[in-house]
Amino acid sequence: MTKAMNIKRFMCNPLQENCYVVSDDSKECVIIDCGAYYDEECAALDTYISEQQLRPVHLLATHGHLDHNFGNAHVFRQYGLKVEICAADQSLVEQLPEQAATLFGMQISNEQPPVGRLLSDGDEITFGQHRLKVLQTPGHSHGSCLFYCEEEHTAFTGDTLFRMSIGRTDFAEGSWTAMAHSLQTVIATLPKETIVLAGHGPQSTIADELMYNPYLR
Repeated sequence: MTKAMNIKRFMCNPLQENCYVVSDDSKECVIIDCGAYYDEECAALDTYISEQQLRPVHLLATHGHLDHNFGNAHVFRQYGLKVEICAADQSLVEQLPEQAATLFGMQISNEQPPVGRLLSDGDEITFGQHRLKVLQTPGHSHGSCLFYCEEEHTAFTGDTLFRMSIGRTDFAEGSWTAMAHSLQTVIATLPKETIVLAGHGPQSTIADELMYNPYLR
């Protein structure tokens, strides 16, 4: 019988982004949307992984925006993992220093690790006794996706779906038309009991979002 996932949330960086470490009894884990920016945020991540005796095997990103990828360089140095992201957002990740300067007026190191596996719709990421399915949800960015664990009825939705809201579509790579299609054909078709773990804010469920989220009603 498959053991339940363990999910630890870290709220990171000035934009209060949610980074998740997901593991099971095998001690293998995946890191989703590592937005760790400050030294203490990186240290908290490492301390949890060490104390729980976890072995990170994947670094995943729901999309290529900087606040979800601040920690990629740290994870690469510490655990040797390259970020796995949908192909349409590869260029965003490769331009993190430019994003920092243009959008946030910040400077980050130009020594960013290379992108790892490029993901496509329907791909599966395995760790321990679990698997996450890649479901592409363009709209917030061209390559936005969510990671869905069917066994645990859990979806890591990034900036596509928040509790009672959705991600912005007014960035250069955003599209309201694409977002509306993603909401109708992907989000709204997930089982109602699915737990929604978003890129910002508290968790929700698909049932609650279908009932109360104005973008899904």
